[in-house]
Amino acid sequence: MIQLSCDGQRRRGFLSSAAALLLAGRPVLAAGGADGLRIQRLAWAGIRLLLPQASLFIDPLVSPAVWGAALKDALIPVSDAIGDSQVLITHTHSDHFDARAVAEALGRGGALIHPAGTNPLPVPPGARARPAPLWEPQLLGDFTATAVPASDGFGDPQVSWVVSAGGRRIFHGGDTLWHGHWWRIGRQLGPFDAAFLPINGARFGWRQPISGQPGVLTPEQAVAAATVLGARRLIPIHYGVSGMAEYVEIEDPLARLREAAREKPVAVQALTPGEWLEWAA
Repeated sequence: MIQLSCDGQRRRGFLSSAAALLLAGRPVLAAGGADGLRIQRLAWAGIRLLLPQASLFIDPLVSPAVWGAALKDALIPVSDAIGDSQVLITHTHSDHFDARAVAEALGRGGALIHPAGTNPLPVPPGARARPAPLWEPQLLGDFTATAVPASDGFGDPQVSWVVSAGGRRIFHGGDTLWHGHWWRIGRQLGPFDAAFLPINGARFGWRQPISGQPGVLTPEQAVAAATVLGARRLIPIHYGVSGMAEYVEIEDPLARLREAAREKPVAVQALTPGEWLEWAA
């Protein structure tokens, strides 16, 4: 009991120190050179972060049944994870928590990190699930991930993720809509080398009465969020669905995004599913 208590105190002390550094705007970076982190865009909202001996996935999607013919994205396999593997999810909707994708990414074990207050099931055999409270750094081997506030279009629990690794710091927004936490996230955890933000401004017909309001960031709001966050580049995600009566995204979100960013201090870098992010020299 005494040993467990001491270990717990040491762990809490380390987490408190890590949090203090993050809240001071200084990244808690894993070992590795500045060019050590590679990022691949997956289908829909998913991304893969890759270090030489570790893989981290956020919202991976591989199941064709989730969107059917409405989504034209190529579904990128995730069963080829390198080294230690972890999966973060922003929330438990099926297009962000795809149980099949999680099982494939964690085929050799690893952790499924989810927002506190959610219960994603099933958890793959050999994997372990762990809730992440807001603002508390999660130490995942060579990655440090921190859940930060987000707002879901249906009012369900959701987070965005800040990840530090290999000398880089990125932001992943899931499918959040506009909210008032951007400034605090930017002050305490920014600036960011890249922000992966949804842009399709979708309107939903599944909840009655219909609001007619976007339940996801619009392109203009994504540019505003990236600017407030201090992101050097904005990589659009979560767009490209068509032909559904109950889920309608705005017309040509990518063109609107580029127009909105024209006079702003953030570069737009669109990636097709499967493409890797190239860091500027």
